[in-house]
Amino acid sequence: MLTLEGIRVRRGEFTLSADFSVAAGTRTAVIGPSGAGKSTLFDVIAGFEVPELGRVLWQGRDLAGVAPGGRPISVLFQDNNLFAHLTAAQNVGLALNPGLRLSADDKARVAQALARVGLEGLEGRKPGALSGGQQGRVGLARILLTARPLVLLDEPFSALGPALKSEMLRLLAEVLDETGASLLMVTHEPQDAAAIAGQTVLVSGGVAHAPVDTARLLADPPPELKDYLG
Repeated sequence: MLTLEGIRVRRGEFTLSADFSVAAGTRTAVIGPSGAGKSTLFDVIAGFEVPELGRVLWQGRDLAGVAPGGRPISVLFQDNNLFAHLTAAQNVGLALNPGLRLSADDKARVAQALARVGLEGLEGRKPGALSGGQQGRVGLARILLTARPLVLLDEPFSALGPALKSEMLRLLAEVLDETGASLLMVTHEPQDAAAIAGQTVLVSGGVAHAPVDTARLLADPPPELKDYLG
């Protein structure tokens, strides 16, 4: 279980608070207006920002002082966290060894992960030679190998068209099924939340609200969400 206990984080004039839990194995969307604090929330969970008050706990363990790389979390941003000078296989191999000192067995696992997400034969291509959808698949292959229990996605498929985005969401669901990981996914699209997340955290008015059922939230949105969705 992920618990945000009395969190308050301040960035200049902006303050965000959060006080809720997300059960292990669940899939949760995070939605709200631009600038509401969705990415700030992720930065606190991932350890990129230290909150002014409160604690982030995973399975009851306080993550204060734990560096981002030491947390039980995989993070995928809009650029899919790919290094332009590394091949697809090398980008995925970082999940096993940050120095890319990979054994033959490690390399076989990388190839298997890439094949699993439909990139067999493209191991040697660098990100610039891959389409947006293929880059997203590289990011998912790395999540598959990292196999950490909590995955944070910050609009990784936002630049994709509807059909390809739907395909990537299906593949993401399959990867989560295989790893058993929990998901928090920032999205601006209510249909994406409905497609993959049983519950949704609304971020508005300086508060990341406790998760509620996605279908009910979208069927009867509160005024701040209704104004955002138009």
